[in-house]
Amino acid sequence: MSGQLSVQGYADVRYEVVDGHTAVVMIDRPERYNAFRGRTVEELIDAFKRAWADPVVRCVILTGAGDKAFCTGGDVKQRALTGDYGPTGNGLFEIDYLQRLMREIPKPVIAAVNGLAVGGGHVLQVLCDLSIAASTARFGQAGPKVGSFDAGFGTAYLARVVGEKRARELWYLCRLYSADEVASWGLVNKVVAPEQVLAEARAWADEIALKAPTAIKFLKASFNADTEHQAGLSMMASAGLKVYVESEEAREGAAAFADKRIPDFANFAV
Repeated sequence: MSGQLSVQGYADVRYEVVDGHTAVVMIDRPERYNAFRGRTVEELIDAFKRAWADPVVRCVILTGAGDKAFCTGGDVKQRALTGDYGPTGNGLFEIDYLQRLMREIPKPVIAAVNGLAVGGGHVLQVLCDLSIAASTARFGQAGPKVGSFDAGFGTAYLARVVGEKRARELWYLCRLYSADEVASWGLVNKVVAPEQVLAEARAWADEIALKAPTAIKFLKASFNADTEHQAGLSMMASAGLKVYVESEEAREGAAAFADKRIPDFANFAV
């Protein structure tokens, strides 16, 4: 990408302002399929705040490094190894705050989905204002397979986007779906060739940059107002998840993922 590199101190994220008005935020952990750990989330929060504060930036693009994954959610291997998502500067794993920040930033956020968008990574693309997908991208939830869940924006807002039946299918079955399939549901706006996904997202950002920024700010706030009550559900879900991940059931899910085997949840059925 040509442009102005804004941040040098990130380990898991790349941040660049391109085309004079667009911030590109890239999760840069391709060796882990761009799964996020605590530090990744911390750096994403900083990057979105930078984009918010920069008067030059009119739009933000969120994408992943490489061509295999956009983001595959929380780093389950890290969780299986240490029982958490690794250290952060303030000691908190703030994925729920990142989700709210993506909604609250008064600038449109475009997902450039270059590969797998799974689990918490899929939730991030759902929360973006617009989504451009590579034809090779795949979408789905994984929580019940790995001992996790998102009972906040990842379910309630997803159901608002694709409908109750599809949302329940995504969560209960944990299948992967093609870009064309989810486009037919309204989950992404456009499907393009893999080599065009970032360029197409930038082209959409170019169009947005020509519009009145205050009007766009009010429009985004208005769209969000209808689902703002879901923020409370998200906080409750996050609190519940922190308790759940300490359970034997959740540990079995994470361990099975790390061991590349089918988890045995038989002993945990109610």
